[in-house]
Amino acid sequence: MADHEVLIVGAGASGIGAAIRLLQVGITSFAVLEKAESLGGTWRDNTYPGCACDVPSALYSYSFAPNPSWTRAFAGQAEIRGYLESTAAQYGVLSHTRFGVEMLRASWSDEAQHWVVSTSAGELTARVLITGTGPWHEPLMPSVPMSFDGPLFHSSRWDHSVDLRGKRVAVIGTGASAVQFVPAIQPLVSSLHLFQRTAQWVLPKPDHYVPPLERWLMRRVPAAQRALRAAEYFGMEALGVGFRKPAVMRQLQRVGAWHLRRSVRDPLLRAALTPSYTLGCKRILMSNDYYPAVAASNVTVHSGVASVNESSVVGTDGSVAAVDVVVLGTGFKILSLPLASRVFDAAGRSLQDHWQGSPTAYLGTTVAGFPNAFNLLGPSLGTGHTSAFMILEAQLDHTIAAISGLLRHGWSSLDLRPAVQESFNAEVQDALQTTVYETGGCASYYHDTNGRNSFNWPWSTRRLRARVGRFSPGDYAIHSGVEVVR
Repeated sequence: MADHEVLIVGAGASGIGAAIRLLQVGITSFAVLEKAESLGGTWRDNTYPGCACDVPSALYSYSFAPNPSWTRAFAGQAEIRGYLESTAAQYGVLSHTRFGVEMLRASWSDEAQHWVVSTSAGELTARVLITGTGPWHEPLMPSVPMSFDGPLFHSSRWDHSVDLRGKRVAVIGTGASAVQFVPAIQPLVSSLHLFQRTAQWVLPKPDHYVPPLERWLMRRVPAAQRALRAAEYFGMEALGVGFRKPAVMRQLQRVGAWHLRRSVRDPLLRAALTPSYTLGCKRILMSNDYYPAVAASNVTVHSGVASVNESSVVGTDGSVAAVDVVVLGTGFKILSLPLASRVFDAAGRSLQDHWQGSPTAYLGTTVAGFPNAFNLLGPSLGTGHTSAFMILEAQLDHTIAAISGLLRHGWSSLDLRPAVQESFNAEVQDALQTTVYETGGCASYYHDTNGRNSFNWPWSTRRLRARVGRFSPGDYAIHSGVEVVR
């Protein structure tokens, strides 16, 4: 008999949400394994200056646990982490969470019809495995020689012991994190050398402080909060049309071009900051202070990085910047899911072996050959226009329905039919071909090592919620013991 009905790996937004939903349907035999000493996931790890969400606050929360007390239209890191902590405590997740316990290996046993999970605290077994480790977990390091003698750290592992005041600082990368921390550190440093491989589109950010009166209204009138969430949802969905219709996105791109012209007067710098691809081909960035910061007199924009030497950074154009500190804003291994090399089928093949560099799953959630396993925020579910919580809750509808059916009917396992997975992924790849992700003329982290887009959902959020959220038993081979019963 298994130790638990369910094991959840990771106590970020995904793991917390999964735990709450299990409790809501009366499933209490589960544990959440979290290798860190506190919860919060990416909002625990990323503490860099200026860290904030680029999705409106009212939309960036669980639908069943709205937060009427956001102090900004786009919440900051500390506030989001606080929301996750308070929600986990409110719904009783902490008593099920084992902090400081890392999952080392999970193997499916056909004979026992359960998962055998090796952890840093010993072995556990569970009928169901839910992985909630997310794609924003493992830092991506630049593939160039690095022999720097001074402080060098990734933005997601910010070294707060390093005082940047008066220092010469190199920032490598101009993605979502850099767009937030560059304006925060630029006034402090003596010089900032920004190494930009590809110019990014940056739109104005409609952020503002939420006054106490508005927060009071949200607390006292829940309908007002629901209306705000709905308005933000439909606003983001309107943006989503552009991802599916690149001609629409090229019109919106004019806003980005206007924002750049307004903020950067120097024509040479403006040219260097002007992207050559269609807006939306890469992740859309939003900031009101990034361009003014880059245009400041103590900032120099360089080309991409060739090498990082003992005391300097060399650009691909041959420029050399002598610096005291190097900050890497180079993002994450988005498509190298952290547990792919640690989760094994009954034959001893890992997810990584199955995928061969191109992650695939049915509805981003289940993988043929890995029974009773559910991956949250998995492949082919990413969009450029909605909240991760929207995606997550659709997956949880599917996952909880599957687990409830398993327990209610006495099934021992659910194994996705390979043909179902293949059909879905062929459909996704076909639909992606006309989106801005594929036609926008850029190279992005949406594409895996084989050049395949393994990240994006090519349709609307409404369709995602309807389709991903529906569990259909016929998609699975249903086992009782080791025999297929359906």
